[in-house]
Amino acid sequence: MCGIVGVIGAAPAAPILYEALRRLEYRGYDSAGIATLAHGAIERRRAEGKLVNLGETLERFPLAGSTGIGHTRWATHGAPTEANAHPHGTELVSIVHNGIIENHAELRAELEADGQIFSTETDSETVAQMIDRNLRRGMEPRAAAQACLARLQGAYAIAMIFAGHDALMIGARHGAPLVVGFGEDEMFLGSDSLALSPLTRRIAYLQDGHWAVVTRHGAEMFDLQGAPVAFTIRQTALIAGSIGKDGHRHYMEKELHEHPLVIGQTLQHMIDPATRRVVLPRLPFDLATVPRVTITACGSAFYAGLLGRHWLESVARLPTDADVASELRYREAPLAAGGLALMISQSGETADTLAALRALRAGGQHIVSILNVPESTMARDSDLVLHTVAGPEICVASTKAFTAQLSVLACLAIAGGRARGSLSTARESELVEALLDVPGKAAELFGRVGEVQRIAATVAEARDVLYLGRGAYFPVALEGALKLKEISYIHAEAYAAGEMKHGPIALIDRSVPVVAIAPSGRLFDKTASNLQEARARGGRLLVFTDPLGADRLRGIAEATVVLPQADAFTAPILHSIAVQMLAYEVALLKGTDVDQPRNLAKSVTVE
Repeated sequence: MCGIVGVIGAAPAAPILYEALRRLEYRGYDSAGIATLAHGAIERRRAEGKLVNLGETLERFPLAGSTGIGHTRWATHGAPTEANAHPHGTELVSIVHNGIIENHAELRAELEADGQIFSTETDSETVAQMIDRNLRRGMEPRAAAQACLARLQGAYAIAMIFAGHDALMIGARHGAPLVVGFGEDEMFLGSDSLALSPLTRRIAYLQDGHWAVVTRHGAEMFDLQGAPVAFTIRQTALIAGSIGKDGHRHYMEKELHEHPLVIGQTLQHMIDPATRRVVLPRLPFDLATVPRVTITACGSAFYAGLLGRHWLESVARLPTDADVASELRYREAPLAAGGLALMISQSGETADTLAALRALRAGGQHIVSILNVPESTMARDSDLVLHTVAGPEICVASTKAFTAQLSVLACLAIAGGRARGSLSTARESELVEALLDVPGKAAELFGRVGEVQRIAATVAEARDVLYLGRGAYFPVALEGALKLKEISYIHAEAYAAGEMKHGPIALIDRSVPVVAIAPSGRLFDKTASNLQEARARGGRLLVFTDPLGADRLRGIAEATVVLPQADAFTAPILHSIAVQMLAYEVALLKGTDVDQPRNLAKSVTVE
């Protein structure tokens, strides 16, 4: 979602802020801006659209000063225009905000009645105007900020600078992440540690309801009542050099090619190389007696969870529910005492998943999170974290984080099967060996790019596309359809193959390609029958399969992409990579912005 960065130091602030905002581009945004303090006065530059537009503005109208704040905005209230771009402010204060101020309408009415003049459509400007009013009433910056924070309802991460106070910056956090970075005679604020990675590796995380007073020499933190709170400075594992494209055209292309490495690294953390067995961290519960699992997540992470549900039920014989995080709280489902809640998130900051986590904890569930960011809010709020070793994922559309999540879920299912006695020693060994084969087979997929490109040419001409899959391949179909929508802007829907005849078949004609995930296996014959039904109605069948399946699809499919033969347990991981590759190739043909698709955000920190 929105990106925030702030700096107090001796060097010019604007270039530092601009480069930090570039590292936050992956979060998704539609405008950007920077404000600095020079000789006690606030100046700002803003621009609609991509960050390069702000860069051009800064070249024409440079900003002086060594204290400043910057922002990339993802619009919620008000159109994505320069007028609505952050930083917001007055001659006395400038602020940047990530989140939603839920009571902004009533606060705005109160402030306008007091004579405050608003210039934007945003909820965020309410913060600047309230602080401005407090300052004009004689409050010092600390008191003005604290009094404002006490009035706010909703989610926010905020950074503020004040006219006449060149060595002061205030940050606040409630529901959206904010990091304080500690340098040598310089200090920083950021939405996440990635923004600060070239500047410092010493960071502290603001907790919900806390705010920080930052000077060049350090920081103090307080609760909303003004009482000092303790905090821990830690070393972040992120390094600046880990986020380049390494010669690839796009981050997505690079991250697709990192699948083999990421899957291998994640499995190394989950499988003992000596015993070839899955080894989990010490669990705060007994997997053998867990009555039920509730999986919740958003977007691609939810589709990973659906495949995880399939594995947990089929391998571990563990009853499992899966709910979209944004809906879970409102379903008010009864929860089994001592149940396990399994949260999945790349960033560990997804607002809907965090809200679901808190609801599940209130319901007496053990909380285990599968995360790619070990220093995230979700990590701190969980009983246990199972880490994906995917490294920074910069492209807005998730790729390698998805297969890393699948790798962890597969290992968890194996461990659950062993603990619950549903998995023989021989079959456990077979499944572990199948997992260890995945990185090598994943690397082979890039030799099939030509096959993928041939079907991409057909898909790129379509306005609508159907994806079909059965069993473990239905979540793969969902992931494929989502990726196509996200980065090519082609309407795509995924269905369980057996459901096609219950409505979607009405859509099928020569203009609607049908992308099927249909490798050989126990459900192949039923899926092939569904494909015959589509073909009989003029459907153009584009099929991801394996060598055994390809032999039986001759004469049915218009085109096939033949993946390496794999164990039925791990084949869905390979097919997930293949459908992501298809989306990428289609997006190239369509000429879209692959890494930063329109309207999307990487880390969705509003509900």
